[in-house]
Amino acid sequence: MYELFFRLVFRRMDAEKAHHLAFRWIRVAARVPGVRALVRAVAAPRRAALRIVAFGREMSGPFGLAAGFDKNAVAIDGMSMLGFDHVEIGTVTAQPQPGNPAPRLFRLVEDRALINRMGFNNDGSAAVAARLGARRTVFPTTVGVNIGKTKVVPEDEAVQDYVASAERLARYADYLVVNVSSPNTPGLRNLQATAALRPLLAAVREAADRTVTERRVPLLVKIAPDLADGDVDAVADLAVELGLDGIIATNTTIARDGLGLTADPARTAETGGLSGAPLKDRSLEVLRRLYARVGDRITLVGVGGVEDAEDAWQRILAGATLVQGYSAFIYRGPFWMRAVHKGLAARLAASPYATLADAVGADTRKATS
Repeated sequence: MYELFFRLVFRRMDAEKAHHLAFRWIRVAARVPGVRALVRAVAAPRRAALRIVAFGREMSGPFGLAAGFDKNAVAIDGMSMLGFDHVEIGTVTAQPQPGNPAPRLFRLVEDRALINRMGFNNDGSAAVAARLGARRTVFPTTVGVNIGKTKVVPEDEAVQDYVASAERLARYADYLVVNVSSPNTPGLRNLQATAALRPLLAAVREAADRTVTERRVPLLVKIAPDLADGDVDAVADLAVELGLDGIIATNTTIARDGLGLTADPARTAETGGLSGAPLKDRSLEVLRRLYARVGDRITLVGVGGVEDAEDAWQRILAGATLVQGYSAFIYRGPFWMRAVHKGLAARLAASPYATLADAVGADTRKATS
């Protein structure tokens, strides 16, 4: 039914307007006790076999919502209601900003993909921190907070900009993500170079520790699929050196060639980051490379081109403890997470692994042994 609705309604609408409409419906449903209980019971039945521990937290499953959907932390309970095992909000910047001019979100329906050049549109870290501080939890869930650089801040002041957000948001984060990989903020990806990344991550780690003294806030970095293999290795080594808790692989890609895109060339030529099915192979390749490099010393989060349970299972076998999705949610609808959970449970039951944790990295270990 959702696919029919998508073809008849959402596909005819501007992509960003459709996003806001669906987002509003989710938020409204989550505010009505009887409705949210019914939706959660149907869309998000919990499966004990899928429970997993990550960042010292036991989660109901490995599958979460990637950053970018709930930029301002206004629908955490709504997304948990639909079955996401964790929700990563953001990207949040130190200063509020409107993002890039519209249109800035484009569907490539034939490729099951999206192109966005949103430009970190968000309310700013002070407003988001206030919202998180006032939040009354309906559905307990793991909340990640993804922070990025304010567009008007020059590169040489980026560290202070990230630190300001970390100081405001760390206390509300079950884990904190430094995003240096969006293609839509000028100069941001330059921060992935280890010479720039080392002082940035060290400063954010110090800020989080200084702000939150009663616990250690896990710190992750999110990288681009467009990094050369040598640079992926360098980030992996740096993460181990600095004692990071995780790496998220990967963000959107600026690549177009070699991805087999079939949508209108005028649409595929839009500038911005490409997400969805065409990103699947490279994202998985980066994940495997990271796991071969870091093993179990760092928690890996696999995202990019995850469309179904098989994709999620392949990410786990490659080395991901957690898996995230976003673009496929647009195309598959509100019961997508239920299908992923059901398929993951079936694959685990048919596998030689007693638990999901046992399956993490199993294929990569075999390939490198």
